[in-house]
Amino acid sequence: MNGTGWGDLREALRGEVIGPEDGGAYEEARQIYNAMIDRRPSGIARCADVADVRATVRYARDNGLDMTVRGGGHSACGLCVADEALTLDLSGMRWVHVDPAARTARVGGGAQLGDLDHETHGFGLAAPAGIISTTGVAGLTLGGGHGYLTRRYGLSIDNLLAVDVVLADGSVVTASEREHPDLFWALRGGGGNFGVATSFTFRLQPVDMVGLAVTLWAPEHIGDVLRWYREFLPGAPEELYGFFAVLVVPSEPPFPEETHGRKMCAVVWCHSGTADEERLAEAFAVVNEPAPPAFHFTAPVPFPALQSLFDHLIPKGLQWYWRGDLFDAIPDGAIDVHAKFLEGIPTDLSTMHLYPVDAAGSRVGADDTAWAWRDAVWSGAFGGISPEPGEADLVRSWCVDYWSALHPYSMGGAYVNFLGADEGQDRVRATYRGHYDRLARVKRTYDPDNFFRHNQNIAPAAA
Repeated sequence: MNGTGWGDLREALRGEVIGPEDGGAYEEARQIYNAMIDRRPSGIARCADVADVRATVRYARDNGLDMTVRGGGHSACGLCVADEALTLDLSGMRWVHVDPAARTARVGGGAQLGDLDHETHGFGLAAPAGIISTTGVAGLTLGGGHGYLTRRYGLSIDNLLAVDVVLADGSVVTASEREHPDLFWALRGGGGNFGVATSFTFRLQPVDMVGLAVTLWAPEHIGDVLRWYREFLPGAPEELYGFFAVLVVPSEPPFPEETHGRKMCAVVWCHSGTADEERLAEAFAVVNEPAPPAFHFTAPVPFPALQSLFDHLIPKGLQWYWRGDLFDAIPDGAIDVHAKFLEGIPTDLSTMHLYPVDAAGSRVGADDTAWAWRDAVWSGAFGGISPEPGEADLVRSWCVDYWSALHPYSMGGAYVNFLGADEGQDRVRATYRGHYDRLARVKRTYDPDNFFRHNQNIAPAAA
């Protein structure tokens, strides 16, 4: 559809509709976080409010248009944009309202984690969510959501109280434990399959200053470090979180010059129980146990500073290829795989992370939410990353090969937000584990025609 066809939609919205005829504005509006995704939607409806969302959904349905939904635009495989589809863009609904007395926050569907952290931090509160502040709240939460506070306070969905959703017919419902509880169950891990989430209400937790630490070890110590980490972390106090990484050390402070550009293994720590420097030094003395660190840095920081620590290293516009898997153990065979692919990191930004999802994340009942992995200990993310388009195949191959070599040691499924673009429907089903059929029944109730299909799709169950 060309730009002249958007007249009725433009008249219906308080926001704007941007089409290919809008030149530079369109080129900018169609870009998402991952520059490996280069798609040209037929139009982009930048919604200002719920009424705009309803009008856009109805317009797409009435005109037989494909439609995608964009929140923060961080979709690993670009599911928020498609060629010749109408993009429903929520970036105009980027707001956060905090109720400090109730310790809750209501968050717009276009908000990013940095917006949430900024508003809540002023009250000494936070919601468990992610490690990059430019991530969209909506996509992260609908997939489950894990981050620095997960071991202490659970997943993002474990702190979710309600979601306002525009359904495929343009109607609006609020899903919670009391209203549309089956939909609320599905939204907590089932992704964007059921409607457009226009706002989220979160329970907030007391978090202010936290202890940040970064520990680097030389690559020859990766076996000793992982054997120590796999035993230490699951038994550590729940306020202590640390994700393991293989990486190339950035050439910037606080890292000493002799580490710049070197391939190393690391743990990035968050201690949410104290920011006292003496207590932090005591808590992190354990990093000397597996092997002498090449570098160890500890500092008390405001929680939003930790959340945005890596933003400048991986800004919008890089070439990305993601995959993921969930793990309940790190056996010796897996350690050999990590050692091999640490040695073969192809670019300075490519990396692999093991994010802890145990402790408080494991105490919710296995069937209480659509997230099917309460017995997992780590959520693995494999990221092939480069600023150079010419290295897209290189980073993709490293990521896929790494994932393929480690997959036999996994639990068989992934955090849905870490699925790659080309993994297929069997992989989607495996990721939803034993909950897939129930999710398909909820899909039949709320989206029987599979209107919301540009996602890691759950097809409606047969009637």
